Order: sequence, then structure tokens, then C-alpha cells
Amino acid sequence: MITSKLTSKAQTTIPQPIRAALHLREGDEIAYSIEGDAVVIRKAPAAAPIEDPFGTFSEWDGEADRRAYANL
Repeated sequence: MITSKLTSKAQTTIPQPIRAALHLREGDEIAYSIEGDAVVIRKAPAAAPIEDPFGTFSEWDGEADRRAYANL
């Protein structure tokens, strides 16, 4: 059994064998689920890329537009 301790701030280090098994790297998110009297830790699925909200305005990005609005 692999264990770790809880700090006074309710933090813990995920042991290296667990990080390796889940292929966890810095910045990854972890998902927890309670199943009966156990907690299951999984690597959270990667978030979908955020779509550029201004991408639909590309028709206004021509040379004439840049000249017309250059001094605003």
C-alpha cells in the first residue's frame, strides 16, 4: 500500500508511483470520486481548447480595414 501524510493545511504530495501510473505532470488536473468507503483518483480529461470568440470576424481583417482603423 502506498501512503502519504496530510499537512495542517489539508495538503498532501501524490507519491511518485501514483504520479507515474497516472502519467501526471505539473499542471495536470486530478479528478476524485467517492465510491462507497473509498476515494478514486484519476487524471482529469484535458479541457477542450477555448474557441476564439473573435474568429468569426476574420472577414473584417483585410488590408483596407487595417488602413481604415489604423489611427483609432
